[in-house]
Amino acid sequence: MSIERWAEEAADAIREECTRHGLLHPILIVEPGRTILGPAGIAMYTVGARKVVSSARTYVSVDGGMADNIRPALYGARYTAELANREGSGETLETITIAGKYCESGDILIDELSLPPLNYGDLLAVPMAGAYCLAMASNYNLVPRPAAVLVNGGQVRMIRRRETHEDMLLAEVFETCIAKSDGD
Repeated sequence: MSIERWAEEAADAIREECTRHGLLHPILIVEPGRTILGPAGIAMYTVGARKVVSSARTYVSVDGGMADNIRPALYGARYTAELANREGSGETLETITIAGKYCESGDILIDELSLPPLNYGDLLAVPMAGAYCLAMASNYNLVPRPAAVLVNGGQVRMIRRRETHEDMLLAEVFETCIAKSDGD
């Protein structure tokens, strides 16, 4: 549904109910964040290890996960992904689960994804990741947050550099603490 149609229907319903209940008509403000930013962002991950659990499931780990995209673990957001660094057409697809690197059972980015077999070092593009991923990112397990780049009209510009461990330590206060005994 377009944002215009949604706004019209929401405003009509609010006006109707306010009139019916004798309430003043409010000013309707909409924050369309995910509608605008979701499609604009693509998260890029590098493929790491592969783990086959009998014939039940194949896990493929990536160099990110719940710290840079908490949405799947937090409230079940569903994503898809595509192989980004090489042509995979013509290869037999396999069903895999994309797992993050944070050693948590809930660190699953994508469950039951069909892709050509992924190799160590392949790039995985996760579309629709523009809303809330960086805003909700954390330094879980002391992992620096990723960089962000803007791509527009064939031009690429870094808009947020990758965080460093030094950045994460800036707020820490390092003091020597010496306990005194009663005899001193």
